[in-house]
Amino acid sequence: MKKFFYTIVAGATLALAACTSQPQATEMVPQKKDIGLQLYSIRQLIGSAEKFAENQEKVLADLAKMGYTTVETANYGDGKLYGMAPEDFKACVEKAGLKALSTHTTRGLSKEELQAGVANGETMKWWDECIAAHKAAGMEYVVTPSQPTPETIKDLQTWCNYHNAIGKKCAEAGLKYGYHNHSHEFKKVEDQVMLDYMLENTDPQYVFFEMDVYWTVMGKASPVAYFKKYPGRFKLLHIKDHKEIGQSGMVGFDAIFNNAEIAGVEHIIVEAEAYESADMMEGVAKCADYLLKADFVKAAYTK
Repeated sequence: MKKFFYTIVAGATLALAACTSQPQATEMVPQKKDIGLQLYSIRQLIGSAEKFAENQEKVLADLAKMGYTTVETANYGDGKLYGMAPEDFKACVEKAGLKALSTHTTRGLSKEELQAGVANGETMKWWDECIAAHKAAGMEYVVTPSQPTPETIKDLQTWCNYHNAIGKKCAEAGLKYGYHNHSHEFKKVEDQVMLDYMLENTDPQYVFFEMDVYWTVMGKASPVAYFKKYPGRFKLLHIKDHKEIGQSGMVGFDAIFNNAEIAGVEHIIVEAEAYESADMMEGVAKCADYLLKADFVKAAYTK
């Protein structure tokens, strides 16, 4: 995702009731596979509380018909997901035949916190409330979608300490915490590659990484090389291309999936930021179809 902190929605007050109607039965797909969708991919349809209330029933049911099994959210604020209480959001997703697997959300560090080298109590209280909300929504993973590029290794270490602290809170609640990369993490802070430093200075017990394979390639790095250098650290993958998956030829998806076990992959999640198709639902359908038909994509990656 391109915008830092896009997942934090301030002052969301729209009250929405839980879903009551059942979607129609899903259609047959080539092969049942565990495939998630980052809901940012269809933000124009359900990206706000208002749009979610209006369109979610049909949109979520259609995703299930395409072959998606899970969703990753991108709209948390004030204890709500897309303007809904976590329990109501969970009910809507499950009635469509899907599962709320993970979320993208975060709270950044202030200049004062960076100077002090530690997150303050208010920030960590925010995380307590955030973790509780996502636990209530039935999720397994909480992911920070991005962070700024620090100017110094000292500040980068403060960020690593912060991720460890969040990860420990998540673990205590029975959730897993991770960090999602873009391309800027492959730049150097002082004399060290930012992503490498983060991988080496976060605790694997508390922090995993959700590799966005497209942004890794755009950062002039090899996803497979990172899998082999840091085995077991990449529990989630964002499967992305320049537009629909497989469209550009830029990303070696076969090699990525053939090395998923080394990476430690547990789930794969489609994310699309642009489409060849005029209809974004047609675009995400093409992404699902590519993965469902690809013989190198396993039915599931959890053991």
